[in-house]
Amino acid sequence: MKETDNFFEKVYAVTRLVPFGRVTTYGAIATYLGAARSARMVGWAMNKAHNLEDVPAHRVVNRKGLLTGKHHFDGTNLMQQLLENEGIVVKENQIIDFDKVLWNPSAEL
Repeated sequence: MKETDNFFEKVYAVTRLVPFGRVTTYGAIATYLGAARSARMVGWAMNKAHNLEDVPAHRVVNRKGLLTGKHHFDGTNLMQQLLENEGIVVKENQIIDFDKVLWNPSAEL
């Protein structure tokens, strides 16, 4: 397994811990994994997670609560629909009350 694969697996392990009805950010995952400047690599991991049914990639957004990864989901608004099914309000690709649904693995784990 390549080092990149190991990092991706660590990202997936953290993503699996994001509670239903909550979201986290690429940067929060990177920081938790001790790679604070690797938010973009977390994004790459999420892009490759579309085949992994046990990885709730829809719960990972950018630091402002924008659904920047939405184009990697099948369907026009699947990421938004998945979040809304969990009670998260999204308007114009932005999570409403982002600070109330934000889950920070560094603070929670």
